[in-house]
Amino acid sequence: MSAWVRKNAWVLGLLVILVLLMGLTKAIQPSFGAGGIESLARAALPFAFATAGMAIVIIVGGIDLSVASMMAVCAVTAAVLMERMGGVPALLIALGVGIAMGAINGALIVLTRVPDIVVTLAMLFVWEGTALLILETPGGATADWLREGIRGFAFGLPKAFLVTVVLIALVWLPIRRSKLGLSIYATGSDELAAFRSGVATGRTRILAYALCGLFCAMGGLSLAALTGIGEPVPGPYLLASVAAAVLGGVVLGGGKGGLLGPIVAVFILRIIRTILTLMAVDPNVTTIVEGTIMVGVVIFGALVTTRGRRTA
Repeated sequence: MSAWVRKNAWVLGLLVILVLLMGLTKAIQPSFGAGGIESLARAALPFAFATAGMAIVIIVGGIDLSVASMMAVCAVTAAVLMERMGGVPALLIALGVGIAMGAINGALIVLTRVPDIVVTLAMLFVWEGTALLILETPGGATADWLREGIRGFAFGLPKAFLVTVVLIALVWLPIRRSKLGLSIYATGSDELAAFRSGVATGRTRILAYALCGLFCAMGGLSLAALTGIGEPVPGPYLLASVAAAVLGGVVLGGGKGGLLGPIVAVFILRIIRTILTLMAVDPNVTTIVEGTIMVGVVIFGALVTTRGRRTA
């Protein structure tokens, strides 16, 4: 038991912080209850999927600056297609589009050998333009069952929270202990050593980015479900996903971390925003505080990574 606690100390610490922040929220706003928690879970939904995708590419030793743009492409694709065909076919197509975009990002990185940050920065504009080609202004419509699927409660828990946990677990848990999962961690830890050990590092990177694209598609679908339409302009998910991944214990250098910590970190960052709102803090000041926290977390993660490399 003690070994398990030591191994998961960071995640347990984040859970304690989350509970304390929820207690603070209750103290500030005594009426904060089940409805507030359900709203928090819905607000965190697209951030959680973006963070899950970002965490995987960081673990493999990369980064993807195009996550928000990929989410926008999948959101408008789903909204346009759901207006013209059944909801399920549109959903499956949107998921396929997300996987394809992620795989294209990974293939470009592997084939050109250009740094991840440069390739994905360029693809950010490509996917942003693609979203605007599909839908110039917010529009389309999402299926009723998709919207209702993330609202309310089921089994005593917010549906949005259940959707987040179940979908991420269904994708990640089978991969985590599979050959692909081990290859992702090995490639992120030391790509050259992994290659010499027989790991197909190029293919592993492409598959990791494809997984990121899949989670971005889920994030885009959840965003469309929240708003009921497709929004072609990327939301504020890039820095937030990096900050949540790092706060959740994913090392920027790659090879270490999981997805549970980052998801808990998403809820921590979202509830901080809720607290600032309940305290009637000016929205502009709230944005500054959120940005400062995110930048601080990323800088801290970078310093830890740099120090780890120096001592290695």
